[in-house]
Amino acid sequence: MIKTDILIIGAGPTGLFAVFEAGLLQLKCHLIDALPQAGGQCSEIYPKKPIYDIPGFPEVLAGDLVDNLMEQIKPFQPGFTLGERAETIEKLDDGTFIVTTNKGTKHHAPIVAIAGGLGSFEPRKPLLENLEKYEDNGVAYMIKEPEVYRGKKVLIAGGGDSALDWSIFLADVAEEVTLVHRRNEFRGALDSVEKVQHLKNEGKINLITPAEVVALKGEHSLEKVTVQNTNTSEETDIAVDYFIPLFGLSPKLGPIANWGLEIEKNAIKVDNTYDYQTNVPGIYAIGDVNTYPGKLKLILCGFHEATLMCQSAYQKIHPDKKYVMKYTTVGGVTGFDGSKKEAPKAVVKAID
Repeated sequence: MIKTDILIIGAGPTGLFAVFEAGLLQLKCHLIDALPQAGGQCSEIYPKKPIYDIPGFPEVLAGDLVDNLMEQIKPFQPGFTLGERAETIEKLDDGTFIVTTNKGTKHHAPIVAIAGGLGSFEPRKPLLENLEKYEDNGVAYMIKEPEVYRGKKVLIAGGGDSALDWSIFLADVAEEVTLVHRRNEFRGALDSVEKVQHLKNEGKINLITPAEVVALKGEHSLEKVTVQNTNTSEETDIAVDYFIPLFGLSPKLGPIANWGLEIEKNAIKVDNTYDYQTNVPGIYAIGDVNTYPGKLKLILCGFHEATLMCQSAYQKIHPDKKYVMKYTTVGGVTGFDGSKKEAPKAVVKAID
């Protein structure tokens, strides 16, 4: 039986940052994740994808962000159960919880924080004949290593941030980048839309809108895609090495959906007036997995939610203590092994 103060389900950026905030309060954390490594989607799906909205980083690769978070939480020595899915939860008479994984590993904690991101997921695939024939043979649904596409002809389909960001990034890697979207308007950040338009004007990106891919061609591997103008129905064959449809992910909460939590549109409802607690006292949901009025699915919002969650968790675990939150410049971080790391991080003083 693994015992901890806060059991975090999901080892993505939000879950990892929760370890840091809990550590400042001298609360021990253990994380469960179905993936074989920490980092969530940032490690598994797009480690080389640039992220632009992390404060203090004009641009940071998703994998580097995970590496930095792992370094940040190192003094607090979190435990990890990786490659296992949180399957069941049992609330004991004393209000604590036992969470058991699909492999039978049991975890005991007074606080459970669900930071499962989008949950279990799979890419949304276009409805194209013979699509399976070209999967891993010219068709990819995510970009894990951009160098694979160096000097290649790449066609990306989609209108969200991922399609825009990867088109911008691969413009300096691939021989040719074509971006196809079924509408003239994009759903991504305005700045990214403007960058794509600028790269189009420079001849670094072929932008085709409104259009969609309607056929894939190639004897053994992908050689061409057929693009159809959605206004005129005119079709054009484009020679490509890779077709990457980035239509987002189809998320599923998995077993968590059966834990008696209030669910709305495949997300967990929480109280955002205070601490992001669910309808079950002692269970919190932070990051993309939760929903509340005004919710924004951004990593930086998950960081904020993790911070307030830890404050509430401290009060539940230590109802007889008060604490004073001081500024991050007051002192350094004291690890659980007694080591001291001088750094501009927060210090919390507990008062009996």
